[in-house]
Amino acid sequence: MLKSFLSRIKDHRREQGKRYKLEHILLFSTLAILSGADSYRKIQKFIVAHYDTLDEIFDLKWKRMPTHTTIRNIIQGTSGAELEKSFRAYSQELAKNDGGKQFIGCDGKVLRGSFDHFNDQKAIQILSAFLNEGHIILAHEEIAVKTNEIPMAQKLY
Repeated sequence: MLKSFLSRIKDHRREQGKRYKLEHILLFSTLAILSGADSYRKIQKFIVAHYDTLDEIFDLKWKRMPTHTTIRNIIQGTSGAELEKSFRAYSQELAKNDGGKQFIGCDGKVLRGSFDHFNDQKAIQILSAFLNEGHIILAHEEIAVKTNEIPMAQKLY
């Protein structure tokens, strides 16, 4: 189902340069990241390691595997706004199919390593809103420097 939402994202590449479908690379990259991949090389290794299963499910029939640079170029050329819009639409669809009452949780976190004492920059704080039952992040917003989580949660509501 996520693949159908990813297929709505506009592909920035020329027609001649489309050896791999955009939605496949984005979906497989998402799966790789969820499995612990934190670099383009690790995403590529994930795809290679799981190719037989992915081919069986998605009928890929690739002649060769994408290189990590191909994956990087595809991901970097994809609009972040379109990608977020797609994931939000997917999350809404999952929430709609859930049925019963849903509870939204909010939690604020400080991004590790985001402060800089030398330049007097305070740590960046992020507020996340998520569905407890569905394990879905609904929103994430940066908290203003001179406030806390409560005004940001009220703003999201």
